[in-house]
Amino acid sequence: MLPMKNLRWLWLLVTLGVLAEGFRVAMFVVPPDAAQGDVQRIFYYHFASWCGMGLFYLINLLGSVAYLAWRNSKPATALKADSLAVTSAEIGVVFCPVGLVTGSLWGRAVWGIWWTWDPRLTSTFVLWLIYIAYLLLRRLAAGPQMRTLAAVMAIFGYVDVPIVYMSTRWWRTQHPQPVFFGGPNSGIASSMMPAVWWNMAGWMMWGIWVASLRYQSIHNEQLAEEEDTRQSLETAL
Repeated sequence: MLPMKNLRWLWLLVTLGVLAEGFRVAMFVVPPDAAQGDVQRIFYYHFASWCGMGLFYLINLLGSVAYLAWRNSKPATALKADSLAVTSAEIGVVFCPVGLVTGSLWGRAVWGIWWTWDPRLTSTFVLWLIYIAYLLLRRLAAGPQMRTLAAVMAIFGYVDVPIVYMSTRWWRTQHPQPVFFGGPNSGIASSMMPAVWWNMAGWMMWGIWVASLRYQSIHNEQLAEEEDTRQSLETAL
């Protein structure tokens, strides 16, 4: 069985291959959009970043719930879950502005403006701020109480994720209809789907690779904090 370090680098090589194929298919294989032309190719990266954001915010939610559920009965497992929650929040906070920037580039070409307070854009921007606040809260102080407070914040913050997803269904927006499950006139042509799948897979794999690096670092920091707290209590006694 491959050591974790070797497995991690093998994962990176496969990820780079998938990303390269995604770029090739998106730029040179799939046809341009009938209405938007070649500028629509930005969409493949825009959509992939949204999917990555959604995946890692979901992991953050699950990690936060697990921490709250196990913090008393299984503290070691709960600490791992909390480390995973923080790691995934960091990756989600990276994916989110990529989606906003690529969306602005696309919007400038299609709508003629860089930014509009469209419900999808606004709810996504608010979501980004929520998770930035979550990470700042984690940096302010350490300890079980702060981890508990941050976990509760993450759970409530996740409420905005389905709002982002449903915004184009609930309100009239400048955004196009959803790619999946949006109705008979939504989505993109089947000839363009290979670019969607390759880029979505590649960028999610990249996020998982970065998360594998950050998780160990964050978990080691938390273990060190726990040890410092324990030693401080022993000294006080």
